[in-house]
Amino acid sequence: MAKKQFLFRGKTLEELKSMSLKEFALLLKSRERRKLNRGLTIEEKKLLKKLETSNDVKTHCREMVILPLMVDKTIRVHNGKEFVPVKITPEMIGHRLGEFSMTRKRVIHHAPGIGATKSSAALSVR
Repeated sequence: MAKKQFLFRGKTLEELKSMSLKEFALLLKSRERRKLNRGLTIEEKKLLKKLETSNDVKTHCREMVILPLMVDKTIRVHNGKEFVPVKITPEMIGHRLGEFSMTRKRVIHHAPGIGATKSSAALSVR
């Protein structure tokens, strides 16, 4: 069985990579299109420059729209505490980097501590 070819709004990855930023923006949803039409920030331009030379880059630019030239690269996105590695796949095109680096952990509750309940006050401290 042949592997299914990736298409983004009817375009292959090679066609997307050959497009200019303005042409690619026309394929995106309105919020991402507006972001690209207004221009990239200085930090985002630096990120794209670093991605040309390296495959593993750290960044704080969580609001950066994932572009076709980022595919198959690893970007370490800051979540407020640490840099979470995000491997960019073709399906991520058009999303934001911050969507793949969660800022909150799931709360895992354990047994109550000493003094938390009336019955736990009777336990020895040892």
